Amino acid sequence: MKQFFFLLIFLFVGFSLSAQHIVEWRFDRTGVFSKETGLMNSWPAEGPEMLWYFQGLGNGHSSVAIAENKIFVTGEIEDMGYLFVFDLSGNLLHRIQYSSEWVTSYAGSRSTVVPYDGRIYVVSGMMDLIAYDIATMQELWRKNYIEDFGAQNIRHGWVGSPLIVGEKLIIAPGGEENNVMALNRITGETIWTSRGTGGRGAFNAPIFLNDQEVPQVVVKMTNHIIGLDISNGELLWYHAHPGRSTQHPNTVVYHDNMLFTMTSHATGAQMLRLTNGGRNVEQVWTNPDITSRSGHAMRFGNYVLSSAERPNIWFLMNWYTGEVVFTDNSIGTGAIILADGMFYIYTERGEMILARPNMERLDIVSRFPITLGTDQHWAHPVIYNGVLFVRHGNALMAYRIK
Repeated sequence: MKQFFFLLIFLFVGFSLSAQHIVEWRFDRTGVFSKETGLMNSWPAEGPEMLWYFQGLGNGHSSVAIAENKIFVTGEIEDMGYLFVFDLSGNLLHRIQYSSEWVTSYAGSRSTVVPYDGRIYVVSGMMDLIAYDIATMQELWRKNYIEDFGAQNIRHGWVGSPLIVGEKLIIAPGGEENNVMALNRITGETIWTSRGTGGRGAFNAPIFLNDQEVPQVVVKMTNHIIGLDISNGELLWYHAHPGRSTQHPNTVVYHDNMLFTMTSHATGAQMLRLTNGGRNVEQVWTNPDITSRSGHAMRFGNYVLSSAERPNIWFLMNWYTGEVVFTDNSIGTGAIILADGMFYIYTERGEMILARPNMERLDIVSRFPITLGTDQHWAHPVIYNGVLFVRHGNALMAYRIK
C-alpha cells in the first residue's frame, strides 16, 4: 500500500512538471507548439469558450510568454512601457513600469519577453534591455542598445526577442562595432561581441543551430542573413538579402540544413543551404514575388505555409524547390502557428481561424471574430495547456480549446 501511495505521488509530480513548460517567442521560435495534444479539431460557430479576458494592457503588438505558471505580456500606456504578470486564471499579479516605449508609429510594445531559469528579459521599442527576477519581479540589470552598444534604432521601433543559449543572452543591436553580441544572462556583462556585417537590426529574432559542426547563431539583418560561431561570435558566413525597407519581420526558419527567409519588400523569399559543417552557405532557390510583413512562415513536412503582403495572399510552397502549390486570397494576411496537427491563423482582419493541413487548398475548419481589443491584429497567438491566448492591442483573451 505504501509503495502504491509513493507511486501516485511520483506520477502526479511527474505530470505537473511536464505540464509546466516554457513558452517564449512562437513557443520555441519555430511556431510549432509541440507540447499541445488533445486539442479540439473544430470549434462551435460562436467560437470556443472564453475563460477570461483582461482589458488594460495599453498599446502593444507583443505576444504572451509563459513560465512558472505565470503569463507575461507588455504594453505601452502614456509613453511608458509596462510588464504585466498574470496567473493562469487571469488574475493580475504585477504591473511594472520598465522604461519609455515606442509611440512614433504603430505605438506600443513590440518584442515578446523571454523567460528562462527564474529570470525574464524585456526589450522595449526604444532598445532598453531589462532583466527581472521572476519570483520577486525585482530588476536585476539593464542595458540600452543605443547608449551602451552604439546601435541605431530602426524605422518603427526595435523588435527582436533575445536568444538564450546556456549562459549566453544573444542580442543583435546592429551597431557598427557591436553588431551581434553575447551577454552573460546573469550579470549582463559582455561575453563576446561581433562586427558581423555592420548592418542595422531588422525586426526579427535570432535562432540557434546546434546540429552543425560549428554550432551557430543565425539572424537576419537589414541587408544580410548572417551566421556566427556561438562560442566566440566569429562571422562564419553571410548572404545578401536586401529589401526596399529596413524591416524584415520574419524570423528565419530552419530545417534539414536549410534556411527559409522572406523580406518585407523587394527581394522576396529565399532558401539557403548550409555547407561545410555550417561554415558556408549557398542559395537553393529564390522567389522575388513572395514577400511578408509580419505573419512568419510555418513549415510542416516538405512544405511551408505563410501569408504574403505583395500580393496579399496565403501560399503553400515546396520547401526544397520553391514551387508554389496553391495560393488563397480569401482571408487576408496574418500570423500562423501549428499545434496538434492543425494551423491556428490570426488574421489582420481580426478573425481567429482553425485550418487543416491540405496540399490543395487553405482548408478552413472553424473561425470566429476577435471582438475585444484595439488597433492592429498583429500579435501572434499562443497555446498553453489547452488554452489559446490572443492579444489584440489593449486586450488579452484566453479560450478553452481542449
